[in-house]
Amino acid sequence: MAREGRTRGGRKGRAQATAEAVAPRDPFIVRKIPPYEILGDADLAQLEYNADTILEDIGIDIKDDPESINILTAAGASADGERVRFPRGMCREIIQKSAPSIFTQHARNSANNVEIGGRNTVLVPAYGSPFVYSREGGRRYATIEDFRNFVKLAYMSPHIHHSGGTICEPVDLPVNKRHYDMIYSHIKYSDKAFMGSVTAPRRALDTVDMAKIVFGDDFVEENCVLVSLINANSPMTFDSVMLGALKNYALHGQASMVSPFIVAGAMSPVTVAAVAAQSLAEGMMGMALAQLVRPGAPVIYGNFVSSMSMQSGAPTFGTPEASQVINIGAALARRLGVPFRSAGGFNASKVPDAQAAYEAANTLQAGLLAGVNFMLHTAGWLEGGLAMGYEKFIMDADQAGMMAVYARGVDMSDNGQALDALREVGPGQHFLGCAHTQANFKSAFYTSSIADNNSYEQWEEDGSLDAEMRAEKQYKKMLADYVPPALDPDIDARLLKYMDDKKASFPDSNIS
Repeated sequence: MAREGRTRGGRKGRAQATAEAVAPRDPFIVRKIPPYEILGDADLAQLEYNADTILEDIGIDIKDDPESINILTAAGASADGERVRFPRGMCREIIQKSAPSIFTQHARNSANNVEIGGRNTVLVPAYGSPFVYSREGGRRYATIEDFRNFVKLAYMSPHIHHSGGTICEPVDLPVNKRHYDMIYSHIKYSDKAFMGSVTAPRRALDTVDMAKIVFGDDFVEENCVLVSLINANSPMTFDSVMLGALKNYALHGQASMVSPFIVAGAMSPVTVAAVAAQSLAEGMMGMALAQLVRPGAPVIYGNFVSSMSMQSGAPTFGTPEASQVINIGAALARRLGVPFRSAGGFNASKVPDAQAAYEAANTLQAGLLAGVNFMLHTAGWLEGGLAMGYEKFIMDADQAGMMAVYARGVDMSDNGQALDALREVGPGQHFLGCAHTQANFKSAFYTSSIADNNSYEQWEEDGSLDAEMRAEKQYKKMLADYVPPALDPDIDARLLKYMDDKKASFPDSNIS
């Protein structure tokens, strides 16, 4: 039987005060720890050579996009139909000539601007899931209400720096019009930076138009307010949809995150070195095209890599090989001089269980140590990306807070060394009441919002809640407590009119 009185008096009051304390929020992580690299310069140079060999000898197929082929051939590439080949070093030279190594993505609240590149890490929600999962509702198709909920959770979380993009796919809206509601939701329900639509070149321009209503035409043309995810159709193929979106964003000075999507063994050879070289080749082609459209347009080199079960063919997550590719990709991006996107809370589990936790932790921590700059899929990912989890989002955000503390490095100030405390207490005594502990105890250690560290009896008395149950309580409270950030009523009205006019101008369709 649980002991009575454990939750009464000062202990419960202190716990409540700790839970309600508002921690200071940084708009992004500035890493004060060096990146960990698993390959030396000679091996990295070999992979760069191999990537140029792919571009020069094998080439990249560009499907249904003669304009992109013409831009590339005018810059020195050669084309045989849709197959485009690049002289050795051409793509690297174009990128290094004009692509920024670090840039600011502006949010409508300037306190939430993020610096992408250098020693910075921006943590971003998961992206693209057609389903959502919650303990209460199980697995079901996502709706626009779910989309809004996740925008609100990302806005309220002190550990998530960015509103993200297609956090989940609102299948209750027409395919050809849902991007309006998604972009509007990012603007209306959050004031953090957000990502643009890429599902059609026209939708990229719609996103730019809506951003201009918020920020002003000139500001958008002169500053980055949007990041977009441009995937290659690996192996070594791009299509007109992705490249059309890339060109439209680049034309207006907005950032493109060129990310080969590789399941090793199916979309690349099975070896780490081959995946790394192929990903770099594909990424450099896309980034070079963006620079040819508008020199200086921000780009991010990304990779999304998973291994594959050689028994079933299903993607696997949290594996050491994928972590190695993330590490190598980050090093190659630093050598190229562009920001890097990779990692996240990847897992194949269907629910937020132990498998989800350890697979996600493996990838999150590998990304932090590698020096990832833009960590898409930080929070919410379940089922290999097919589902966005409510409870999983809260668990991952908690891990993100821990990563930020680790990345700050070790306090080597006089206070951090604490020799005064050692002198005060001396041998054989405890430090609980000393002046140094009293001055530092509130901020000394990261306090998880999910973990339970009480005794078994206290845990039992509190309802025997597991981590998923505690996360459920937290996300529901956050949504109940949500207060939207201020939005100028005139801007809001103009956004709504823009959406209404656009939606009325063409019929609904569920064909992308």
